[in-house]
Amino acid sequence: MITQSVSGEALVAIDLLNHKLDRAFDHIDATGNGVVEREDLLGLGARILVGFGESPTSVTGASLVDSFDGIWSTLSEALERDGDSGITRPDFLRGMTAAFVTGDRYDPVFKPATLAVAELCDADGDGRIGPAEFRTMLCAFGVAYDDVDEAFDRLDREGRGALTVDELVLAAADYYRSDDPNAAGNWLYGPL
Repeated sequence: MITQSVSGEALVAIDLLNHKLDRAFDHIDATGNGVVEREDLLGLGARILVGFGESPTSVTGASLVDSFDGIWSTLSEALERDGDSGITRPDFLRGMTAAFVTGDRYDPVFKPATLAVAELCDADGDGRIGPAEFRTMLCAFGVAYDDVDEAFDRLDREGRGALTVDELVLAAADYYRSDDPNAAGNWLYGPL
């Protein structure tokens, strides 16, 4: 969790990041028991794979599973825990911040996971993700059906009716790392 002795604008930025990470915890904690475990994160990956009809043993599926497992390992290491321990919401915020927000593990560990998801969304390999593919992805994350269209429209700034793989990867970086309240990526999972 990001906490500091700050005021004004900096406090708003910290609150924004904490709020986004708090929502990320909810994406993983599908049972709502207040603790996430490795199986919960891999379960999110499985929901994404099922949504796209992809086998976890395919090259694409294995890449996604491996990258999600890497996130879990890095998060556990940041909290100085073994990979079998459950993580509570406050510890999740603290670990995500240490590893991926202020730490140096986003590009080597988290970004490959976002790329694996984005490439899965681009099933035909044309570099474009349409509204239907975007909806499939967000449904796996548990985003309310009514929020998906607005999220897509906010990310599709040019009104092309599609996102590129790169745009989706950049939106994820905005979501997980940016303290800018106007960052387009804040809409990745719908309104905050």
